[in-house]
Amino acid sequence: MKKEWPLWEVFIRSQHGLAHKHVGSTHAPDAEMAIKNARDVYTRRNEGVSIWVVKSADVVASSPGDKEALFEPAQDKIYRHPTFFPVPEEVKHM
Repeated sequence: MKKEWPLWEVFIRSQHGLAHKHVGSTHAPDAEMAIKNARDVYTRRNEGVSIWVVKSADVVASSPGDKEALFEPAQDKIYRHPTFFPVPEEVKHM
């Protein structure tokens, strides 16, 4: 019986970005090969500076039905929004 390689989610940090962004998926037997596959497929034009791979089976996500319970309590905490604080000009990427 042929066993399929696990699926890995791929995140790339671009040369001009500060955060990794999900760009797709790849199959690989281990993390090292997943990074190599991700490099070959998703950074062919030298657009990345860092690659993260995570087994798809290890990703845990909330349900859209949980939106209200997860995010509604934050609406009444306006002090958490950065619009109330002065940010010095020398602070970048905030």
